[in-house]
Amino acid sequence: MSAYIIGALVPLVFTLLLRNSKNAKKRGLPVDVGGEPGYAIRNHRFSSPVSSSWEDISTLAELFEQSCKQHREKCLLGTRKLISRENEVTEDGRSFEKLHLGEYEWLTYGKAFEAVCNFASGLAQLGHKKEERVAIFADTREEWFLALQGCFRRNVTVVTIYASLGEEALCHSLNETEVTTVICGSKELKKLVDISGQLDTVKRVICLDVDIPSNALSVEQSGHWKIISFADVQNLGQENPVDADYPVSADIAVIMYTSGSTGLPKGVMMTHANVLATVSAVMTIVPNLGSKDVYLAFLPLAHILEIAAENLIAAVGSAIGYGTPLTLTDTSNKIKKGTKGDASVLRPTVMAAVPAILDRVRDGVRKKVDAKGGLSKTLFDLAYSRRISTINGSWFGAWGLEKLLWNFIVFRKVRAILGGHIRFVLSGGAPLSGDTQRFINICLGAPIGQGYGLTETCAGGTFSEFDDTSVGRVGAPLPCSYIKLINWPEGGYLTSDSPMPRGEIIIGGPNVTLGYFKNEEKTKEVYKVDERGMRWFYTGDIGQFHGDGCLEIIDRKKDIVKLQHGEYVSLGKVEAALSVSPYVDNIMLHADPFHSYCVALVVAAQHAVEDWAANQGIVYADFAELCDKEETVKEVHASLVKVAKNARLEKFEIPAKIILLSNPWTPETGLVTAALKIKREAIRKAFADELAKLYKS
Repeated sequence: MSAYIIGALVPLVFTLLLRNSKNAKKRGLPVDVGGEPGYAIRNHRFSSPVSSSWEDISTLAELFEQSCKQHREKCLLGTRKLISRENEVTEDGRSFEKLHLGEYEWLTYGKAFEAVCNFASGLAQLGHKKEERVAIFADTREEWFLALQGCFRRNVTVVTIYASLGEEALCHSLNETEVTTVICGSKELKKLVDISGQLDTVKRVICLDVDIPSNALSVEQSGHWKIISFADVQNLGQENPVDADYPVSADIAVIMYTSGSTGLPKGVMMTHANVLATVSAVMTIVPNLGSKDVYLAFLPLAHILEIAAENLIAAVGSAIGYGTPLTLTDTSNKIKKGTKGDASVLRPTVMAAVPAILDRVRDGVRKKVDAKGGLSKTLFDLAYSRRISTINGSWFGAWGLEKLLWNFIVFRKVRAILGGHIRFVLSGGAPLSGDTQRFINICLGAPIGQGYGLTETCAGGTFSEFDDTSVGRVGAPLPCSYIKLINWPEGGYLTSDSPMPRGEIIIGGPNVTLGYFKNEEKTKEVYKVDERGMRWFYTGDIGQFHGDGCLEIIDRKKDIVKLQHGEYVSLGKVEAALSVSPYVDNIMLHADPFHSYCVALVVAAQHAVEDWAANQGIVYADFAELCDKEETVKEVHASLVKVAKNARLEKFEIPAKIILLSNPWTPETGLVTAALKIKREAIRKAFADELAKLYKS
């Protein structure tokens, strides 16, 4: 054999061996557990669930204090200075607020700990007793985290409420938990004032902002509430220090109200031990997480994913810089032109995101590339295809030198969108499409750890490891959890199925919460304790285990609809597949048991649809008119059909008819949750007439 042929075969053989070794790696292993019979898997590195990664630490209060003493002079919390707010008026007369933001201003670990101690003391001086509950009702910000830690230090249970929650759900959450103190921003305080007559137990409101709205002062003057600023509570505590009253691991740290995708929200009771188990487990999964890392915080702190993430970041000595989804990048909606976005200024190394945010980043990059066209687009497409071939196992383009070249010429500019230093992204809260996962992974040059968990399991469940290049899966069990599949015969999912065991996913371990507050009936329905004392949560999700012990979510019991001729349609699965279309900003599939086909409501991606219209020479007055045009609906529907066929959907799963909507679904509209999941029932009610027309036409 010639030296030339040998030289050509060496890299090919090496790559194939490497590929096979990756495929052979066991990430999860079968385990014998109690409870209902099923197919159970544990993390390959831990024989039993992890409860704490820190010796003699059993609560979040202890963990925070220990870290502050270890990293006293290091930066912990950063917030950008607000220079000005300006209104920008568009050509059609609409006005949008734009922010001019400066650099990050930082609190060290030592100063943050002082602020927490002062707040805890001030809370006690105000008359708040430890058996009473505090609610935090605000957007994610530095003071939110400080208030949380201050409450933990006094063993006060915190009720978390999404800032976007509607009046009915807000009243329900506050009254059900008998909250006596509410911590909120000035924006949220205005909402509270509107429902003040419906709140039974609130005695005091702590406003995170210095400027207290005038309508709130009238409520205070009536003797209804005492209103005080966050800064004044800290000053009160500094002048009148009170000793800490530490919790124990079994004490309830948080009652977290879900965003209520169906009906009124339920309050999930989380102990310190529950949250600490998830924090400890994730620490073992993120590679080399430590004091050199910078974390960009912008998800709702009322979501367990963000609470767990920020507690972990603080525990390992990293820095947390606060931002918002609307100021994240240089081109975000609220960023004044010429002003840098949060990521550009902070230059984070790690971040947590939900799929909707990552989809927007992907669409933004694609839009820029398509707009430039020419050589720039050709280079991008070539670089992307070469990286795809490398990941898929082809030896062509596998050389490190070529990878470095493409990174420098093409992807360096893409990475600059999120600051240029991202090394790890955690995605959770909803399924991430394989297309987006691969796109972000290649363009950012950083692994995406896709996680699966629920509020009821403190976000703990499974997590994909940094060296797992597969897409569409959610990884092996976290070290704090056992994952078990049990038979669901009615849906046709059995653990004896071939080639992979399938069934309903149940999660067991120290991260499984106590249940729903004042809702014993629902708690008994979905929480079970086995003969060995292990607590299990029945998720209602359907999964299958791959040979390496990684989980794939394939269905959801509640999202399955049986059509007229007996075919089963998984709404969530189809929506995830169709959302890949560039014309889709959001989508809800609707299936009716009395019909043989599906229909869909599609929120149009404005830039993509307008670009198509411009190329077609279509004239329209506004975007709403463009979405109503027959040719626009046909184009978007054709795109959905194409995407569906590429995803190998069945014919009956592809929407036969669609309605194109011009207005986005936001938490403020009540049609999506704060984590940007669609609220199926709310959308059905809001668009009942439109859905009825689709079936009649």
